[in-house]
Amino acid sequence: MKHRITLITLGVDDLERSLRFYRDGMGLETKGIVGQEYEHGAVVFIKLQAGLQLALWPRASLAHDSGLPVSAPSATDLSIGHNVSSTDEVDAVMEQARTAGAAIVKPAQKTFWGGYAGYFQDPDGHLWEVAWNPYITLDD
Repeated sequence: MKHRITLITLGVDDLERSLRFYRDGMGLETKGIVGQEYEHGAVVFIKLQAGLQLALWPRASLAHDSGLPVSAPSATDLSIGHNVSSTDEVDAVMEQARTAGAAIVKPAQKTFWGGYAGYFQDPDGHLWEVAWNPYITLDD
């Protein structure tokens, strides 16, 4: 089986607020909210890189579609890693997130594995790690 992860969906409490955070605050490109003409259809798609998108979808819609009840979110269930090419870039992304309204959970600092990283939470509590890893070469 060939793995093809193409979409990461984040359940959000306020779609407009999340759109402002990711589009206006973090500078990610999106067409905005689409699918509003359908019940449980309003969603935001953000292209991250070739073949990978981030979707922002109301928690209630995700619960409805999956058949699961809405549950309390937990920041430590999942983190999204954003690798960058330098320690300065880690600092810049962390500051951009803070300015956009993110909560800085762990300021960027040297890591035990030889890199440099920090954590922030978006307005819905989703955990992001911003890291420079000296062992990874990024394709731009």
